[in-house]
Amino acid sequence: MNNNRRIKEAKVAEIKEKLQNSKSIVLADYQGLTVEEDTNLRKTLREAGVEYKVYKNTLVLLAAKELGIEGLEQYLEGPVSIAFGYEDATAPARVLHTFAKDHKKLELKAGVVEGTLYNKEEIEKIATIPSKEVLIAKLLGSFKAPLSNLAYLLNAIKEKKESESAE
Repeated sequence: MNNNRRIKEAKVAEIKEKLQNSKSIVLADYQGLTVEEDTNLRKTLREAGVEYKVYKNTLVLLAAKELGIEGLEQYLEGPVSIAFGYEDATAPARVLHTFAKDHKKLELKAGVVEGTLYNKEEIEKIATIPSKEVLIAKLLGSFKAPLSNLAYLLNAIKEKKESESAE
């Protein structure tokens, strides 16, 4: 086996592992970004716990087919970057979508979340879902508000009874 083939097989294995371990991936067209913009994007993604890579499209297709992920062919044309989300399934879409608002050269193409393929419009909808931490905070806040109101009500009843008994 020649060295070039071994290198390609190793890359396919690497991509396959990343696809298996990620909760979501987002494909984006990054052509036209400056080096500074790309560096800022990578930094923002890294801070959000997202890995950002560029692979040969044919190698990504081979890895996806080995895992049974179908339908990526139509999105893997031209220069395509892949953002892998390992912790938060919405993070890659959210970060790329936010970055694309200010940098029109970056364009989301598609994504796979929990094994389901989504087109550009669907990925952009997923990008609007808040992070897990924000959702948990909202849930806890919705629990806290009624309990706080109940505590204020009980305290008001107690104070009223105390003032009546003092009279």
